Amino acid sequence: MTATTPISRILLVTRNFPPLLGGMERLNWHVAEELSKRYEVRVVGPQGAGRLAPPGIQVHEVPVRPLSRFLPAACWQTLRTARGFAPGVIISGSGLTAPMAWMAARACGARAASIVHGLDISVPNPVYRTIWLQFLRHMDRLIANSHATAVLAGDIGVPATRIGIVHPGVHMPAHDPQARARFRTTHALGDDPVLLSVGRLSGRKGLREFVTEVLPLIHARLPRVRLVVMGDSPENALFGQAQTADSIRAAANAAGVGSQLSFLGRGTDQELSDAYSAADIHVFPVRHIPGDPEGFGMVAVEAAAHGLATVAYATGGIPESVADGLSGRLLAPGDAPGFASAVIELLAKPLPAAGIRNFASRFEWTHFGTALASEIEACSI
Repeated sequence: MTATTPISRILLVTRNFPPLLGGMERLNWHVAEELSKRYEVRVVGPQGAGRLAPPGIQVHEVPVRPLSRFLPAACWQTLRTARGFAPGVIISGSGLTAPMAWMAARACGARAASIVHGLDISVPNPVYRTIWLQFLRHMDRLIANSHATAVLAGDIGVPATRIGIVHPGVHMPAHDPQARARFRTTHALGDDPVLLSVGRLSGRKGLREFVTEVLPLIHARLPRVRLVVMGDSPENALFGQAQTADSIRAAANAAGVGSQLSFLGRGTDQELSDAYSAADIHVFPVRHIPGDPEGFGMVAVEAAAHGLATVAYATGGIPESVADGLSGRLLAPGDAPGFASAVIELLAKPLPAAGIRNFASRFEWTHFGTALASEIEACSI
């Protein structure tokens, strides 16, 4: 493909796509949807993806488990689809599928791009670092989810001219005046101060450390405070270290705050939206772990879309998803007393919800689609 050849077809290859659940799966669904507004799009993805893909997008399905089966099946299907479809650009939905995107692109004369998150670059697995990082270095375009991830890409030798940054997007929900009362009544929360934690229970998310180091300090000042947890262990994550609800509950019991916890599981999209509306503060106590960074922090933007402020440790890409003093508060990693004080202060004097939502509106999916298309077009230069 030459610089003057217009791009009309895109092939997206990814393991992270519905019916698998999680932030990366939701992101890749929107990648397909937004690009389909501008290009003809096909997807190589997990079994079951065809019935859940955006309308008009053809999906070539491959078995997702075990990984030793997914990798060769996805590689073969990507090559086969690319030769028949003749895309201008082949996009890898994460670092995992970058090798097959690169090989298929070279086989059919296309350009290769990869969306990358922090762990795509920094994972300590020696086989991954030996093989996969070589392909990431040779992609025509790396699309990082944050400036923090872009720095990691530069650190492994990717030229800055081949790195773009596109923050994940968010849906701005309509205000539902019944949501807060509905959720609080359902879960018997009454008028208690409610802290909300959302996401997979991975070691990086730091929830066990939060209930040990931070929640007791808040509880000492506000005995009725409640922590509602929406999420479960990362069943399909390849590298994340899981925490379990039982281990977190045991840690909370040992710290004397076990009765303040409510684990509600993953929940439906509506239940999660209601939870954001019902909570008083979203807590995001991500740990700073070398080799396992938080690439962006999408849940903080989702909370902001509901007018809910986030208190978080400033690590990885989180400072790009939380505007200190506008959509929440940022603390130095590991500053448990500071985290507790910030929560207590925001409960006493909340940030204006309108300003929080205005911050989130910068990340609407339509903005994401425009930025992503610009990165796709940069592949042809």
